[in-house]
Amino acid sequence: MSSIRVAAMQELFTRRPIVVNPPSEKVSDYFGTDTFGLETMKRYLPSGAFENVKKAIDTWGHIDRKDADAVASAMKAWAMERGATHYTHWFHPLNGSTAEKHDAFFEPTKDGKVFEHFSGKELIQQEPDASSLPSGGIRNTFEARGYTAWDPSSTAFIVDRTLCIPTVFVSYTGDALDYKAPLLKSLFALDQAAVEVCHYFNRNVNKVISTLGWEQEYFLVDEALYYARPDLVLTDRTLMGHASAKDQQLADHYFGSIPERVSAFMKDLEYDCYRLGIPIRTRHNEVAPNQYECAPVFEEANQAVDHNQLLMDVMKRVARKHHFRALLHEKPYKGINGSGKHNNWSMLTNTGTNLLAPGTTPKTNLQFLTFLINTIKAVHDHADLLRASVISAGNEYRLGGNEAPPAIISVFVGKHLTKVLHDLERKIPTKRMTPNEKTELKLDIGKIPEILMDNTDRNRTSPFAFTGNRFEFRAVGSSMNCAAPMTVLNVAVANQLAEFKTDVDALIENGMRKDEAIFRTLRDYIIHSKKILFEGNGYSEEWKQEASRRGLTNISEATEALKAYLTPSSVDLLTKYHILSEKELHARYEIRLENYTKKIQIEARVLGDLAVNHIIPTVIKYQNCLIDNVKGLREVLPTSEFGDAAGYQLNSIKKISKHKSLILEMVDEMINARKVANKIEDIRKRAEYYSQNVKPFLDEIRRHIDKLELIVDDELWPLPKYRELIFTR
Repeated sequence: MSSIRVAAMQELFTRRPIVVNPPSEKVSDYFGTDTFGLETMKRYLPSGAFENVKKAIDTWGHIDRKDADAVASAMKAWAMERGATHYTHWFHPLNGSTAEKHDAFFEPTKDGKVFEHFSGKELIQQEPDASSLPSGGIRNTFEARGYTAWDPSSTAFIVDRTLCIPTVFVSYTGDALDYKAPLLKSLFALDQAAVEVCHYFNRNVNKVISTLGWEQEYFLVDEALYYARPDLVLTDRTLMGHASAKDQQLADHYFGSIPERVSAFMKDLEYDCYRLGIPIRTRHNEVAPNQYECAPVFEEANQAVDHNQLLMDVMKRVARKHHFRALLHEKPYKGINGSGKHNNWSMLTNTGTNLLAPGTTPKTNLQFLTFLINTIKAVHDHADLLRASVISAGNEYRLGGNEAPPAIISVFVGKHLTKVLHDLERKIPTKRMTPNEKTELKLDIGKIPEILMDNTDRNRTSPFAFTGNRFEFRAVGSSMNCAAPMTVLNVAVANQLAEFKTDVDALIENGMRKDEAIFRTLRDYIIHSKKILFEGNGYSEEWKQEASRRGLTNISEATEALKAYLTPSSVDLLTKYHILSEKELHARYEIRLENYTKKIQIEARVLGDLAVNHIIPTVIKYQNCLIDNVKGLREVLPTSEFGDAAGYQLNSIKKISKHKSLILEMVDEMINARKVANKIEDIRKRAEYYSQNVKPFLDEIRRHIDKLELIVDDELWPLPKYRELIFTR
């Protein structure tokens, strides 16, 4: 092997699982001990201040400065008791990661000493530099001022002796520069609209929250192998590498016993998560070798998004401790399953009712059908925007693969519910219903079982599948911030529920009884949206053809899919509920295009460097060995009864020459294409040029390198191979 691979493998063979001594106490004894949640707040705050803060959180109200000072004092006391020395406003900028600027808990005195200090003003607002974070043109690079503002609805926490306070991030002019601010606005819109519809069924409902349970898939790779692969280090994915003879074909990794070293990592990860209040309950091997998954119990959506962002940070830190690297790219290895982040979404009332859970009576099931059908219609009407919310350079490789849903947005509800919807459509005539028809319909609705899991299978090829008491948005990529798709879904459903309320009230005002008006409206929505319902194999070519006949779009290319952000319907939806202004929307579109462009640009530069400076010199060295061997054979065996004794070597030399020449030629062409692209000032045209004229070289150059990997002596190949990357524990 090459010296790099030898060193990596030697280091790998010395690995031993890090001994994890689990705490002797139960998880319930230390769960959330590093968080300043409501229970902790109640212990540290005066009762009046606590009630004011809790009321503000529950009713989307404001917290006055006096109460903020009380919270700040309580937070500081609690955090310092736990050893904290600094605090930071923790936020989600539009680069996809999290950001923080730490300040110490002290102020200097006139005599040169210091005293511990943290005020309500410092809790509520800070001023980080906004000039270098993505803004999409909202801020100039010389305009540095931005603001972070406390989000009291999400729990503060301590990491590495620093109190982290979840915040929104806005520009000096008030424009949102993060994922959280639009998410909070969408949650408010959904709350208001859903409560109004709930009043048709239960006047005691005064709050509806969106719930989210994410499933985080990821790969682990040993750090020695990771550092021996510059493409993994710089792009989070392998830009070359021939498939291993064995990978996931036998499905022997899926749900298999967890390797000892990985298990030690998982236990450590879970311990840190529990202390931070992240309710991880599930862990298992995923389909591809060295691929794994963890999943929590569902939570309120804003808190769940924060917890997922925090989990990804904690996961990377704990992985390093165990000499792993956690790969969150959607497709780190070609030819085997990529990683997603399934978003399980529902709505929950203050009375404890899951609005997407079937009930036991005609009344509760009519409520269930109301929210189910309105969600389906919302997805139907805003399918392109939902796709745009999950598309990225990484997810482009995953969507449509045999482990991820296709780029066609469809909804799966299962055979049982499909029949219920069909019956609802068929049984309600356009004329006024007779008493017998009403009774028959109500009885049929009452027969919907409370638990549907036994009556319908799960469809893993569907991007948006009903799974018993929630919808699973399976198209979300593993590295993404869940806030983006959840914001779109929340506001789309909020808008649809508001439309439903308007339509039903109009029928009631015209003399129709409430139940009949609801039935009539739902029937119209079923007819309007049924083309998006699909129960079959989303991977099949037949479905692509059928979807086209139905008028459903199939856009797998990111630059095209992202245009959905700027369609009139999307602009109207997001501005109507003040989720994003038109300026903010255009900024986000530009940021997504810029991110896409830069990722392809980086990958192209890395691949060109590896090809020219790693692969080609190795290939030439091996080719020279073959040439010397041919010369020697012809001297020793000038003729042979079997023909030319050097025939095999000559054939290899010819293949190597062909692949080598094509690689060098295409690298030059790729560089020239990048130069052309980089001169294009219009960000949309530049992204499209990168997509159409630079990105194809990545696959073509890779194809020739992967062919050479099978020809060149394994002892010379410079980079760890797939069989080493995915089968090391």
